[in-house]
Amino acid sequence: MNKIIAIACSTGGPKALQQLVPQLNDRLHCPVVIVQHMPNGFTKSLAERLDLICSLPVCEAEDNMIIENNKVYIAKAGYHLKIAPARNCHRIVFSEEPNRNGVRPCANYMYESLAQCNYDEIICVVLTGMGCDGTEGIEYLSQKKPIQVLVQDKESAVVYGMPGSILKSKVKTKICNLSELGNEMIKLSEG
Repeated sequence: MNKIIAIACSTGGPKALQQLVPQLNDRLHCPVVIVQHMPNGFTKSLAERLDLICSLPVCEAEDNMIIENNKVYIAKAGYHLKIAPARNCHRIVFSEEPNRNGVRPCANYMYESLAQCNYDEIICVVLTGMGCDGTEGIEYLSQKKPIQVLVQDKESAVVYGMPGSILKSKVKTKICNLSELGNEMIKLSEG
């Protein structure tokens, strides 16, 4: 089955990602795309730091980059990240559309773009963060594609705005502690 994991995070995200991303390994049968709200210039160093501690390659996404299985892509600060189908593959497409929910990149853009993709299932993961980015996009996506939704639990999150917002929506969701989240993502990718 052709799947992708799409992660949204904000406040507390870099620290959460440093715990989550090393849990991923080559049992993961799909790509991982991350939207982390950060100022310009910081997503590259975050990607480099995560690449050092993860057995899978981690990089800052580039415009028009082909998405490959078993790789982790972090949205570049200052650009919305969309995923677009291309001939026999998917590509990352940057957009400089205005900030949405006060942020760019905005996870809602990423989730909404996945509705047009050829993935059989999307695994949506929402980590710690202020606000509600991700909820609108996941609700939209849930009407277009088969999805699985995982959210970080309140105990391990720095701020529970983004995960809490998903829980208030009508989307079926599983709550996981950060220490178990990577294993849950791998299981869903294999199923």
